Amino acid sequence: MLTMDFGPADLASVRFAISPLVEVWQSVRALQNPAAKALHLSWIADTNKRTRDLDLSMLYALQPPVGFSPDFIHPPPTTPLADFEDELAQMLSTPPEWIRYEVAHAQNCGEVPAVLRRFIDQPDVALIELRDLLRAYWRRALAPHWERIRAVLEGDVLYRARQNADGGAQRLFADIDRSVRFVENRLLVDKPWDVSMALNGRGLLFVPSVFSWPLLAVIDHGPWQPTMIYPARGSALLWEPVRSAPEALAALIGTRRASVLMSLDAPLSTTDLARRLGVTPGSVSQHLAVLREAGLISRHRVGRVVLYGRSSTGELLTTGH
Repeated sequence: MLTMDFGPADLASVRFAISPLVEVWQSVRALQNPAAKALHLSWIADTNKRTRDLDLSMLYALQPPVGFSPDFIHPPPTTPLADFEDELAQMLSTPPEWIRYEVAHAQNCGEVPAVLRRFIDQPDVALIELRDLLRAYWRRALAPHWERIRAVLEGDVLYRARQNADGGAQRLFADIDRSVRFVENRLLVDKPWDVSMALNGRGLLFVPSVFSWPLLAVIDHGPWQPTMIYPARGSALLWEPVRSAPEALAALIGTRRASVLMSLDAPLSTTDLARRLGVTPGSVSQHLAVLREAGLISRHRVGRVVLYGRSSTGELLTTGH
């Protein structure tokens, strides 16, 4: 059991962030995890084709399907929506002695695999090789889908913000994951090891991931911000095609507005909607204004992004409940 003790300052310092680099590494784990095929079969098949000429053995060794992995490979993001290149730069700034320690520690006292020996012998050189490989993998595996993935992650963060506003920490932590519960200012996480840690005013960072299911990852030691990487809401719908609007709904509010409303299974920005529907942002904005005036959608700001989601009335019209 992992136990995190919260003080008053820690509850006030809970925050959420979206990390492209975390998502890269969780996707590497998904490629190796048979359970991930339940959600990501089409993406796995496509990614295996796109990356067949890349040697991913270093990535697989650093991020195995189960067990420990070094934390320096995905430093906790410092901003609500991190930039991939900024995160790579932060990874490159890791002190060599900490790289050696984490790579060795992740092997649980076993021998460091040959593909990772350079992180022990020449950590600076190994980091450059890792950066270049991550860039190549990102361009092929995640960049083509990032807008869609980011929309799901932003929708999750918006949902968590509502939970926190409505019921505080108890409500916020209630459905992060079935392995997590909040009891008397302690966050309890079911893990196969016993560790107790006091946050001591550092707070806790939550990073949603569409690829982490069914595993929940925790960064709980070292110089890093205490962090929990958890499955994002809506991950199961990520690769499903946009649903067509029912004829009755299209007749009621118009075909294009019905398509906009049907697309909001997860909160999306105007730009995301425009890309998904193949229309201009200006056109989407006009439809969103009418739908909002009719009480069918609501809007919320997450950082610098405005996200639109269906209201309870809009949900009733599109799903019947």
